[in-house]
Amino acid sequence: MFNIQTLNKISKYGTDNFDTTKYNIVDEIANPDAIMVRSASMHEMEFAPNLLAIARAGAGVNNIPVDKCAEQGIVVFNTPGANANAVKELVIAGLLLASRKVSDAMIWAQTLKGNGAEVGKMVEKGKGQFAGPEIMGKTLGIIGLGAIGVLVANAATALGMKVVGYDPFLSVKAALNLNPAVKVVADIKDIYAVSDYITIHMPYNAETKGTINNDTIALMKDGVRILNFARGELVDAAAIVAALESGKVASYVVDFPSDEVLGVKNVVAIPHLGASTPESEDNCAMMAALELIDYIENGNIKNSVNYPDAEMNATGTKVCVMHKNVPDVISKLTSVLGDAGININNMVSKSKKDYAYTMLDTADINDDIVAKLAGVENVIKIRVIK
Repeated sequence: MFNIQTLNKISKYGTDNFDTTKYNIVDEIANPDAIMVRSASMHEMEFAPNLLAIARAGAGVNNIPVDKCAEQGIVVFNTPGANANAVKELVIAGLLLASRKVSDAMIWAQTLKGNGAEVGKMVEKGKGQFAGPEIMGKTLGIIGLGAIGVLVANAATALGMKVVGYDPFLSVKAALNLNPAVKVVADIKDIYAVSDYITIHMPYNAETKGTINNDTIALMKDGVRILNFARGELVDAAAIVAALESGKVASYVVDFPSDEVLGVKNVVAIPHLGASTPESEDNCAMMAALELIDYIENGNIKNSVNYPDAEMNATGTKVCVMHKNVPDVISKLTSVLGDAGININNMVSKSKKDYAYTMLDTADINDDIVAKLAGVENVIKIRVIK
């Protein structure tokens, strides 16, 4: 029986995928075999040696100590694309909020309460302060053409916008799904130069922190409107506040409010609602559960952020090895099996940065052989699936 711990409430569309004769789903347990999480922070947690994997029901993994997990042979999964439509819909709403000052106008309208028959006249007199441009015919620059960026690009095109996209890691699948009208550029500066609106859809890490800053804002058109539904830290808060105050940036719509931007004129702050739809939560939970099941039962990895994707159908015993991505590990593993007279029917070995994952399809092996394999230098963890 495998124990799966849920750190947040996980949709039953995910948990119902676990066979109750094989899995025990619990909120609290000392040493789980796997963990499902949404937003709970795991950086202060200690992990037992038996922990196999962590599945994040969502795309971002900033709440998980990914490198620490890799060092301990714990596979971290995410669910790319499962919440893409939910975020896309909110981005489209953000485009309109950035232009038409809808949120400010709604707040102002509430202040008219108590004026009786005069409300209509007051509305007509005061509505001009909330006028803003239409999005049709304007240019939208999209930084990042992943699952969300592609959907935003296609939706904006359907709304009559000119769309320019940038992604140095554009996948073939994403490229094929893009509307042909979307222009993909090779230099991010081309986005800044032509865009009336800019929306950012890239992962947050040390390299992407502060992608939108004083220098990049200086390259943008006067009156540009910026949307951030990816991660707050991708936009330098001090830079955006200064640009709003000077009028260089006309509005900033952010789904990750911080103290620096709250209360600033022309900031539309949304409380991280991008993936907050029942459909998104169901999709993420289901994908996360299926990833865990396939890894636990078959050793297959798909959508991991710290180990390579790898899949193999075995005819015998499957030996799964997490190891450092250094020379000689595979030759030493095969030597252990060869010295024991054990044939290898099939082998798959993939790497991702500093770590690698090797699956060996062999005849049945005993505990002594497993111990010898685990003792190979740079091996992190061994699993045997029969």
